Amino acid sequence: MKALQSQLPRERHLRSERRRALQLLASSSRGATEDLLVLADGFSRDMLAGLVLAGFATVVTETVRAGGPTIKVERYRITDDGRRALEDLTARRPSPRSPGAR
Repeated sequence: MKALQSQLPRERHLRSERRRALQLLASSSRGATEDLLVLADGFSRDMLAGLVLAGFATVVTETVRAGGPTIKVERYRITDDGRRALEDLTARRPSPRSPGAR
């Protein structure tokens, strides 16, 4: 675990990446595959594993058949704790508008 922690980005960066990942998962009712999250969205596998270990996301295995052999697909989905964490992170962010802005 210590080796994993030494490879993770600094805490401030981690928060922004976690927030972005949680927002993406929250916007998808079926979740997202690891390949999509890593290759298309640029998240690290270590960060995704951290979300699961923290209880913010879960991995659900589905069996899919698309005209050929049956395959297993693993999807990351946001948990209720992940939604609460996302709400907390969003609530703590300052508003981009100043109080006098229209």
